[in-house]
Amino acid sequence: MQHYTSTTTPGGPRARVARPRLAAAVLALAAFGAGAGAQVTPERLYYGIDRPIPVTIDVPGGVEGDAEVRLLEPNSARVAARAAVSEGRADLAALFPQLWAAGAGASPSLRYAQLFVGDEPVGPALVLQPMVSPQVAQSTGQGISWQAMGNTYSGIRAYVDQHVVLETSAGDIVIRLRPDEAPNMAWNFRHLAEGGFYTDVIFHRIINDRPGRPPFVIQVGDPTGTGTGGPGYMIDLEQSSLRHDFGVLSMARSQMPDSNGSQVFLCLSREGTSFLDGNYTAFGEAVDGAQVILDIAAVPVGAGDRPTGEPPRIIRAYLADAPPYPNRPAKLERPTPAPQRRD
Repeated sequence: MQHYTSTTTPGGPRARVARPRLAAAVLALAAFGAGAGAQVTPERLYYGIDRPIPVTIDVPGGVEGDAEVRLLEPNSARVAARAAVSEGRADLAALFPQLWAAGAGASPSLRYAQLFVGDEPVGPALVLQPMVSPQVAQSTGQGISWQAMGNTYSGIRAYVDQHVVLETSAGDIVIRLRPDEAPNMAWNFRHLAEGGFYTDVIFHRIINDRPGRPPFVIQVGDPTGTGTGGPGYMIDLEQSSLRHDFGVLSMARSQMPDSNGSQVFLCLSREGTSFLDGNYTAFGEAVDGAQVILDIAAVPVGAGDRPTGEPPRIIRAYLADAPPYPNRPAKLERPTPAPQRRD
């Protein structure tokens, strides 16, 4: 998948769009994330290896039971380790020495630090992403190959787990990021969303089903609307095993593997996007807004797969605290069309 390369700009003035009502799930996330729930808050974003990891533990009032932090494995939420905690400051490195035990040269895995009170998870988890030497992508005639560039473990990037909400002219789409699959792409998208990059940005490329071809993608992320713009930098392609399927968010790029920036696409079907696996970096999945995705995909298009008339757009993107990791929502499945009534 390449960026759309037309140099034409969207025609006509930008219409003022009324902000749609947020989905119930998003409201719940926003209310939970606005300090209403307990959480483990890091003192800073980056921690070098073999150093303390100071955090603040907030235990909600009126909740019965002992408090502890559990290190959870991605997806399975299996408990890798646990430690009793109390209100106030704590050092995760002291509570969980295994975070540094392997030392430099190891291949540690991403973990979620989740607060539990009385055996119930409370608040968004803390993402503990190891900073390790990445593999480098090389383009071949058969796709992408990967070359190791060492195996140095430098430390941890620690941040509160949050969803990205895309408030679009068609409704809201909630994205659960997958840093366990592609931590740098997930962080890049989160950073751009938090910084207001995806404000008043159109979906400039829409490829729905066509004769002999299943639904493909809806693409967005260029403030110029031409399909050639970006954030002023490029990020290296990142290896991900997350399958391209309906509602999966992936990075758009040119034929050069390391030309990723701000343009992303949401997949419309597994049948239409499976060939992208391993060649593009999938790093998130929609957990709310299936009909919104389908409505955007149904917009009429013209030459170059550009929407005709007023294109759908992201009004704004923002972060909302995720629910406790064990209670995370499932990825969306493509809705099955209702059977047509026969009189």
